[in-house]
Amino acid sequence: MQICREFYAFKGNSLKGEIIIMKNKKLKKMDSCYADLFSCKGRVCVVTGASGLLGQQLVKGLSDFGAKVYAVDLKLPDKKSNSEGINFIALDIACQKLVDKALTTIEKKEGRIDVLVNCAYPRTKDWANHLEKVSIDSWNKNINDHVGGYFISCRSVAKLMKKNKAGSIINFGSIYGVIAPDFSIYQGTKMTMPAAYSAIKGGIISFTKYLAAYYGKDNLRANVISPGGVFNGQDSVFVKKYVKKTPLKRMADPQDIVGAVIFLASDASSYITGQNLIVDGGWSVW
Repeated sequence: MQICREFYAFKGNSLKGEIIIMKNKKLKKMDSCYADLFSCKGRVCVVTGASGLLGQQLVKGLSDFGAKVYAVDLKLPDKKSNSEGINFIALDIACQKLVDKALTTIEKKEGRIDVLVNCAYPRTKDWANHLEKVSIDSWNKNINDHVGGYFISCRSVAKLMKKNKAGSIINFGSIYGVIAPDFSIYQGTKMTMPAAYSAIKGGIISFTKYLAAYYGKDNLRANVISPGGVFNGQDSVFVKKYVKKTPLKRMADPQDIVGAVIFLASDASSYITGQNLIVDGGWSVW
């Protein structure tokens, strides 16, 4: 059974203003169980960067919540998950033809694609160079493969999602796409924050907002998840300084990011688009 409701709004600055009756579209039954809001059961999800530190956990999380997952990466993991509903595809997201072919094949097989999670992290071998040593060719290559790869996959999947008038695009940004790096935490180590990283992640955040505005009429949602530092065996000097600046007093574990993806992939976020969800233990509040 579906119902209609009337909503009343007041035109003007006081309750004495003109009453306008706005009839909403037919609503779903109101006796739904809210516990189902976070379910991804039956959804077809594509995860790029699926072999990475975060990507492996995102694939597992979506699968655990009932999704059928296509795990995409340039190089597939040596040990593939035995979980049902996980399919592995070797793919370079910076190649338009390969992306189009893979997504079209998935859509024809499944009948739709519900969720795209862009977690790929393409980078050159000289990625860790300090600013003074970054060549323009390296700069261009990193931006083209990373931002360009997200552009290609988002546009390609949106074309397919529009057929069903539904879909969620989730791109990975970073806190360094929002705030400037604190270079003091790298002192005493061989580490630095690559110059292209901030430009790339800032660009992804802005591009995702563009997608949300552009495809909103088609009922497609686009959001960003911006993690803080994720522990991956970094120099202990860096870790100590990073933790000291973080309100929760630790770096993120890969598992800490999974909940945000489940939220944005599910109906729990059905009225959220164009947003940047920062998952950083409070790092950016200072």
